[in-house]
Amino acid sequence: MSLPATLTEGTRQTNPCQKFEGHTGLVRGVIHLPGRQQIMTCSWDGSLGVWNLQTGTHIANWQDGKYRVSSIALSVDGKKIVSGSFDGLVRLWNIETGRVIAKWTGHTNIISSVCWNRDGERVLSGSRDGTARVWNVECGNTILEINTGFREVYTAIFSPDSTLLATGGDGSVDERIKIWDANTGKIVAVLKGHARSVACLAWTPDGRMLISGSYDDTIRTWDTSTWQQLAFLTGHARVVFGIAISPNGRILASASWDDTARLWNLENGQPIGSPLRHPSLVNCVSFSTDGTLLATGCGDHNAYTWNVSVIIKEAGLSELLVSYTFSSQFIN
Repeated sequence: MSLPATLTEGTRQTNPCQKFEGHTGLVRGVIHLPGRQQIMTCSWDGSLGVWNLQTGTHIANWQDGKYRVSSIALSVDGKKIVSGSFDGLVRLWNIETGRVIAKWTGHTNIISSVCWNRDGERVLSGSRDGTARVWNVECGNTILEINTGFREVYTAIFSPDSTLLATGGDGSVDERIKIWDANTGKIVAVLKGHARSVACLAWTPDGRMLISGSYDDTIRTWDTSTWQQLAFLTGHARVVFGIAISPNGRILASASWDDTARLWNLENGQPIGSPLRHPSLVNCVSFSTDGTLLATGCGDHNAYTWNVSVIIKEAGLSELLVSYTFSSQFIN
């Protein structure tokens, strides 16, 4: 594999182990397909791409219309994909056929975020129309619509036990994360601290910590028992646009418009290793199911993978690769 000319040659930890070329627009989302040795990407070129994880070969291209695809998520059973697009539609795909099963209507602006609940029966979407919607997957009806009070919702996620929803977006001063009851839609908490809009959210697998990334270039962690801020992570020079947490809940990955992705030790809030440098802005990050590989989506129209285990070991933090045993109430 020939590395992009703009990437700095150096140690193994700062170079990607694979590059995925083929999209004609920026890569906005990336997910690993468990058991398949494949990743899937979504792009502003209007398509979803399937790739061989080892060789970088383009396997398939899914498309339904020409609208930019802004978000994708894999169902718990690995049989379906949900996507959100600039046309305001949420699409449900069959992963075996690559065809659309259903299109859900209701939003009136770009879909910024999609997320499955723990049992795969509901999907949560966040839109730039300022609302979040919970959908019944079987019939495609809206179960719950939340008018968040944000001008635009950039991210919406279920808690690991699916009892709560977290939304982030472009809100009034100091009110850019809101927590809701997932059944009633009633407000539970407002988290204050970020100076600008919140672009991304992630929950640790045990549900005890919520993490946010913002247009103020920072990452913050929150105690979900008190909703108080725990830590304030700095290092990125531009918007933190995507975050992901390793399956064992010990490592955070962040994607930034400063053309880097970073790994962080969630136990002390410190960065791990050097920034993972890209030729352009980085929009998304995703861990493999075993936590040893990180996939990133980039503004240069390409996706990349990085060997997390090598980075962690070279930093002398091999213990972070060991799994915790989580309470069964949080396990899908």
